[in-house]
Amino acid sequence: MQYIWLSVAAALVGLDRLTKWLVESKMELRQTINLIKIGDTEVLNLYYCLNDGAAFSRFSGQRALLIIVTSVVIAGFLYAVIVKRIKQPVQIAASSLIIGGGIGNLIDRIFNGGLVVDFIDLRIINFAVFNIADVCAVVGAGILAVSVVVGEIREIKAKKANRKNGES
Repeated sequence: MQYIWLSVAAALVGLDRLTKWLVESKMELRQTINLIKIGDTEVLNLYYCLNDGAAFSRFSGQRALLIIVTSVVIAGFLYAVIVKRIKQPVQIAASSLIIGGGIGNLIDRIFNGGLVVDFIDLRIINFAVFNIADVCAVVGAGILAVSVVVGEIREIKAKKANRKNGES
């Protein structure tokens, strides 16, 4: 199962690279293309920009640090998935999303002078501009976090039930 999800991660890296290539080849830097507009309100745009930081431009200009941290995280998740330290299917899927997203942006950081191509602009909520790799990493992290919390809650409930049954 883990190899299927790692194949999905590889496909997501391919999708990320394809979308970034399309944006770079078809748009000018800082160009906006409106995709969804409701009345006068812009909801979703393509906006081609470059980001030298992490989420919300944090660690801007820290290329080496971002490459090292991203590489360590990717290696850790790859190791955990391959040697089956992560066993639950939902956690394997989430880890694969994180791996795919991490690799997508890592490629930019290494081969694009530390600059990550961003282009998805949700203007309706005044959110940061992001890309497919960002979506993968954030969704994967969210799923993983929820899965871990739910697992912990289940474990606590099971221990309480075992104690209660043991006392009877």
